Amino acid sequence: MLAFCRSLCWSLSLSLVGYSGVSYAESSSTPLTEMLQQVQQAARQLDYSGVLSYSSDAGVQSMRLVHVVDGKGEHERLEILDGLAREFIRMNDVTQCLIPEQKIVIQEKTRDDRFPAFLTGDVTHLDKYYAFEQGPTQRVGGRQCQQYTLMPRDSWRYGYDLCVDVDQHLLLKLQTLSLQPEIKVLNQVAFANVAIGQNVEVDALKTSWKYNDWKVIAAHMEQTDLAAQGWRIPYPVGFNSVTEITRFIRTERQVAQLVLSDGLASISIFIEPVDSFSQRLKADPGSKKGSIHLYRKRIGDFWLTATGEVPLETLHYLGNNTEFVPVAR
Repeated sequence: MLAFCRSLCWSLSLSLVGYSGVSYAESSSTPLTEMLQQVQQAARQLDYSGVLSYSSDAGVQSMRLVHVVDGKGEHERLEILDGLAREFIRMNDVTQCLIPEQKIVIQEKTRDDRFPAFLTGDVTHLDKYYAFEQGPTQRVGGRQCQQYTLMPRDSWRYGYDLCVDVDQHLLLKLQTLSLQPEIKVLNQVAFANVAIGQNVEVDALKTSWKYNDWKVIAAHMEQTDLAAQGWRIPYPVGFNSVTEITRFIRTERQVAQLVLSDGLASISIFIEPVDSFSQRLKADPGSKKGSIHLYRKRIGDFWLTATGEVPLETLHYLGNNTEFVPVAR
């Protein structure tokens, strides 16, 4: 759901990947897909700024966001207001994560699910996996918004509650919902205040950090084919591959990553050899931070790590049923 809350430069090495290319099919549009397309387009095409509040059982975090579109494309600055200083500066499809205390810049490909955008893949079949309902109007960030609820039709994924600006179709509030054992809000991100259009101050895109001489980390990435290498990874119903790459961190370490998505929810699967660079890793039957679960197990001479904003049982299914069958040479 939230790229910046999922990673926040997570471990400085596993955050160097993104994916793009949300697929739309006009011929199979439904009220659900039409609404989602409007929300995604508003997030990418409008000028807006405001303070965001992200809350989960791990705590509350505030962020300042400004997004401007001009003749050169999309510009965005996201500043974390609590804890360690972090800023994300985006120009079109490249995002720079600033880590001031280490004077490091992590450069990554921009993801399509950075709030208030939140789609992660093909949305044309979402009606098969989510029940869609329109609720009453509400008031969020000083603006009127229309409530929509997407409830999962199975146990593979979570539900979502959205509040979309009535006039501009900008997403103002998003909640992730668990249905078991009862409906519970796992996390929420919402504008505490928001300006749209001409009221946005373009100067707010400028950062106060002088980072031109900071160290830049940008992993080299190549497309890969895990199945051809011998990996047999079962996809949960409704999830499809949107990214399959190998990242080269420094010159010695290689980490393969597979990103699965149903259009809203996404799962990242990391595979790396058991070697001196992965000594820090250990098996994990299931840990949780906010609404993000993580599961890790050893398969032969590899570590497999699965993480995502999905129920832990979904990650267990992936990990427990994945096999590695070495390809004959």
